[in-house]
Amino acid sequence: MKIKELTKAEEQVMQILWQLNEGIVKDIIEKMPEPKPAYNTVSTVVRVLEGKGFIDHKAYGNSHVYFALISEDEYKKFTFDKMMTNYFSNSYQSLVSFLVKEKNLDLKELEEITKLAEKLKSQKP
Repeated sequence: MKIKELTKAEEQVMQILWQLNEGIVKDIIEKMPEPKPAYNTVSTVVRVLEGKGFIDHKAYGNSHVYFALISEDEYKKFTFDKMMTNYFSNSYQSLVSFLVKEKNLDLKELEEITKLAEKLKSQKP
């Protein structure tokens, strides 16, 4: 299944579902910041996410317990790949250059990133 980009509201609901693992609409609303959206608003977003294939539900009588079908890691990879393609021409040098210039990344932080990358690369099969 091809992952689609989420709206801000959809992403907010997904973030909560990933945190909860599963929940009813009321559980999702409880985790939202004030001012809390209306029940019908969240219920609509949940149905849209289900239609997009991001979530599914188990029915217990009249209640639906929702759970993610797309993991947080899968969506992170999708959004990162999209950002790399659209903003950095798939160049990690461009990404690092951006981080150094715009986010004031210092040499120590760059060295830590390099060490982490080397460690992760050595762990790959």
